Amino acid sequence: MATKKVVLLVEDNPDDVALTQRAFRRSEVTSKLVVMRDGVEALDYLHGTAEPAEREEHGLPQLVLLDLKLPKASGLEVLKRIRSEASTRHLPVVMLTSSDARSDIQESYAEGANSFIRKPVDFDQFLDVVNHLSLYWLRINVPAL
Repeated sequence: MATKKVVLLVEDNPDDVALTQRAFRRSEVTSKLVVMRDGVEALDYLHGTAEPAEREEHGLPQLVLLDLKLPKASGLEVLKRIRSEASTRHLPVVMLTSSDARSDIQESYAEGANSFIRKPVDFDQFLDVVNHLSLYWLRINVPAL
């Protein structure tokens, strides 16, 4: 099982994946960033039904960064499943999305999101967001798991 903290990024946009990977490399985040590109892939990973080597290598994440608009299963569907399973119920989930629609914010919190962050367009601002997320969720916060 993995000893290094893992952050699961669920994002289908290759540009946003690359931006997040770049921000992780440039930031003080020492966690491993694991990327899943659709909702079903993320659920398979989280519930141990994905490629066994992938889950065994990385383990359950300490934080999920979840986009709303995903193929195969939306971010809200993924969030509902995370909250409905005992093994992932207490996993911190941050909705990281380009949406600022009030309905998306409200529904995300209603389904159990721990936080809702609109992706900054500016890289330096995005880097700042990544550093703050890391500081709180990976260093300060004491997880339930």
